Amino acid sequence: MAIMLNPYLSFEDTAQQAMEFYRDIFGGELTVNKFGEYGIEGPKADQVMHAHLKTANGMTLMASDTPPGVEHRSGSSITISLSGDDAGELRGYWEKLADGGKVDVPLEKQVWGDEFGQLVDRFGIAWMVDIGPEG
Repeated sequence: MAIMLNPYLSFEDTAQQAMEFYRDIFGGELTVNKFGEYGIEGPKADQVMHAHLKTANGMTLMASDTPPGVEHRSGSSITISLSGDDAGELRGYWEKLADGGKVDVPLEKQVWGDEFGQLVDRFGIAWMVDIGPEG
């Protein structure tokens, strides 16, 4: 089995909605396990213990809600980067991620030649999109 490096996102209580949002953008198969499936009762029972989105083109994104008894720590030290030369697909991702979010750097031609943009989506996750030359 190959070794993989995957983004794993943590949400306070919106993991289900966020992962459905990302599935609508990127496509793929989303599997979700709830805390209640593993014996946790109470208000966290219906929240996400583990969600895994795997797309047809090989992207993987994982997430969970904060487990019971653990403090949620949001931060801005991580940004997810989408890059490649399929301009149409990447622009489509950009538009959908930007819907309801905040664009920090508009997706446009940069001094190094690529189209680049940076935003924070409606769930507070930072994204960079870089469209390089077709090659």
